[in-house]
Order: sequence, then structure tokens, then C-alpha cells
Amino acid sequence: MKKISIYLIATGVISLSSITVHSQSKFEKILKKVTTKTGSTSTTKGSTTATGTPTASEMGFGIKEALEMGISRGTDLLSAKDGFLGNAAVKILFPPEAQKVERTLRSIGMGSLADNVILSLNRAAEDAAKEAKPIFVSAIKQMTITDVTNILLGQQDAATNYFKRVTTSQLMEKFQPVITTSLNKVGAVKYWGDAAGQYNKIPLVKPVSTDLSSYVAQKAIDGMFIQVAQEELKIRGSLGARSTPLLQKVFGYADQKK
Repeated sequence: MKKISIYLIATGVISLSSITVHSQSKFEKILKKVTTKTGSTSTTKGSTTATGTPTASEMGFGIKEALEMGISRGTDLLSAKDGFLGNAAVKILFPPEAQKVERTLRSIGMGSLADNVILSLNRAAEDAAKEAKPIFVSAIKQMTITDVTNILLGQQDAATNYFKRVTTSQLMEKFQPVITTSLNKVGAVKYWGDAAGQYNKIPLVKPVSTDLSSYVAQKAIDGMFIQVAQEELKIRGSLGARSTPLLQKVFGYADQKK
């Protein structure tokens, strides 16, 4: 009986060892296959970072994924309430030729009218910003391999410059009617008319006339590109913004090429 027990234990150990070796061999084959296909990986404190030279396809997908995330964040921020008004970098003020109007109004106790003008201009820009995302996304989808390479290995603002080149005319075409409607909706036309009217009544001043719709549309577009540039810098400079193995691989490769 004792011999039989020893025999059974020995048999079990041999079988278990065989299964373990077989499983380990199968796992090693799978790991080798994955590593060959996607490049090597390095693990630090539980996080996995893809390394190696990305293919042209991976670079294309990586750049487009990163830019779509950045554009989505940027347009959502600017189209929210106070997206323009609360951001000093993009806040729209009186047109340069009309800043003397603002100063004069404030000097004669009509600061609230000037404030209403500024508020309404920024509200109009926030409305228009909602129209920007699909235009930017379309530009991303149309990128060529050359565009992708130039952006990935180019200057810190290479993507922003690409967007300026291919979207500015579309943005202006789309923004202009939205701005015009919004300026009327939020009372900007009335406030601006009141402000300019009050200023033009002052003796010996040169009357001002500004195409408010064109001015706000251009400032809104300028603000969009400022935000896009900020998002681009985050993607290039922040490891935390590289939230997927593909982004880690693509931008890690770009870092090595700097």
C-alpha cells in the first residue's frame, strides 16, 4: 500500500511538471509572437511602456489619436460657458481701434456698458467654438503620411501650423454666420451700438465703425489656435498625456529623434 502511494505521488509530480513546462512553453511562444508584432515592452512599477520603431501605420494612428483627443479637449473647453471670457489667453476685448471707446466710457461712468460689450463678444465666440470640432476632425482624417511624419518629427507647433493651413478658411466660413446670429442673440450688437453711439456723441472725437462680426470671428479663430497649440505642447511634453501603449511608442520614438 505504501509503495502504491509513493508511486501515485511521483506520477502526479511528473504530470504536473509536464503541464507546467508545456504551459510555460506555450506562454513563451505567445509572448514572442506579440513582441515580434508590436515591439518590445518595458515595465516600471506596474505600468507598461511600448518601445521600438513604430511603423508608418502606427505613426499615422498614433498622431491622429493624439490630435483628436487634444482637439476634443480644446474645443470643449472653449465652447463651455466662460471658455473665452475666463481664459486670459483668448479673452476677446474691444477691437484695437475702439479701445479708446472703452476708456472713454469707463471714464464717464459707463463701465457697465463696456463690460456688457466684452461679455457679449466672448459669449458669441463660445457659441462659435462648438462648430470647430468637426472641422478639425475632418482635417485630421485627411492627413497624409507626409503630414504625419512632419508633425511627429517637426517643431513643437507643427500640428498647430498644419491646422492653420488647412482649416482657417473653413473655420471663418463656418464661424461667421454663427457669430452674427450669436452677437444678436446675446445682445452684442445692441451693446456695441450703444457704446459706439455714446462715444460718437462726444464732441471732437473721430467716429468709430467696426465690422463686429468679422472681428469676433477672427478673434475666435485665433483663440482656437492658441488652445490647439497648448494641447499640442501637452501631448509632446507630458508623459501623462500618452495614455495608450500606441501613443507611448509613437511619441517615445519622436523623443529619441530630437
